[in-house]
Amino acid sequence: MTDKNLHTTCVIAGGGPAGMMLGYLLARAGVDVAVLEKHADFLRDFRGDTIHPSTLEVMHELGLLNEFLKLPHQEIRHLTGQLGTLDLTLADFSNVPTRCKFIALIPQWDFLNFLAEHAARYPNFKILMEAEATDLINEDGRIVGLRGRTKDGPLDARADLVVAADGRGSVLRERAGLSIIDLGAPMDVLWFRLSRRPGDSAQVMGRFDRGRIFVMINRGDYWQCGFVIAKGRNEEIRREGLDAFRARVAEAGPQFKDRVGEITDWEQVKLLTVKVDRLKEWSCPGLLCIGDAAHAMSPVGGVGINLAIQDAVAAANILAAPLKENRLKPDDLHAVQRRREWPTRVTQALQVAVQKRVIARALDETERFHPPLLLRWLARISLLRRIPARLIGVGVRPEHVSAALR
Repeated sequence: MTDKNLHTTCVIAGGGPAGMMLGYLLARAGVDVAVLEKHADFLRDFRGDTIHPSTLEVMHELGLLNEFLKLPHQEIRHLTGQLGTLDLTLADFSNVPTRCKFIALIPQWDFLNFLAEHAARYPNFKILMEAEATDLINEDGRIVGLRGRTKDGPLDARADLVVAADGRGSVLRERAGLSIIDLGAPMDVLWFRLSRRPGDSAQVMGRFDRGRIFVMINRGDYWQCGFVIAKGRNEEIRREGLDAFRARVAEAGPQFKDRVGEITDWEQVKLLTVKVDRLKEWSCPGLLCIGDAAHAMSPVGGVGINLAIQDAVAAANILAAPLKENRLKPDDLHAVQRRREWPTRVTQALQVAVQKRVIARALDETERFHPPLLLRWLARISLLRRIPARLIGVGVRPEHVSAALR
């Protein structure tokens, strides 16, 4: 087996949370699996770093939780926000039905390295770094592998199953001609860092006011800051210049007035183009899409990683035995979509509702922002905070690792 001609049972395009978790679970089940990751490492800023209680429960079921939590991390037990003049706790995770009643903030590269190191202990697991999937190999109406490029040249990887876990801009789902349902999003996000100082709050905060939304995520010695803008305004904001942008940040987050000068170059400000979409069909013979390749999520609630992990767990539960026993059928792939489509639809519907009723209103610069009635109830009735905590922390139809994979 060489990098130019790879033969395996399952080949996964994309070494993100969905791809790495599925690769690890299949290897653990005894399936020959290869993961292709187009970058040389996992070290990239401003990827989602929230590991929710549902994912921590999966790590517990795999016997990895204690070791995982030895990685440097912060634990978020409440989500707080300031909406106009209203300060409130948006979610309280103290009653979620999981072992860990918090969100763990862990850099995504640490999470992916952790999975890669554990997967590498299985001789039937292979990961190819700097290997990018570029096309599908289609024979007689069935996908039988993928083509890619590596630092050493072209790659042909043939497999019983190709999994597209290559993100919201998936090349493989495009090559397969799978149809996308676009649900729309009213915003994009500009991500950047600001230093964290003694005396700063430790909690994740969101500030919503007329014409602006500002999110601050504690990263230990710095804040990961998200400045939410109306869809398509990125170029306009950049034309206004850095001074104007720094002034906007200082107005949105007054506690950072003395450190917005740390933003010295537009290279420090990364654009996240927000999409909310999903595939009509997640598969065709020989190909399955999971994670963002199947359904791009809004950053609302930070649930994208955890939906991707749930897809991976469901796919492994359903597909491990057919792959290992060489009896994979198209209906096995449809079963993954049947299992995960309803949770995806519900979650996206909730995200779209928040986008329309909260985010779009806050980004409207023409009138004062008034929090919706439900959020005002959250400020007054602590019991209600369990609802968003359950939806964000555990989600709809959480997946559990099957006994065969434990």
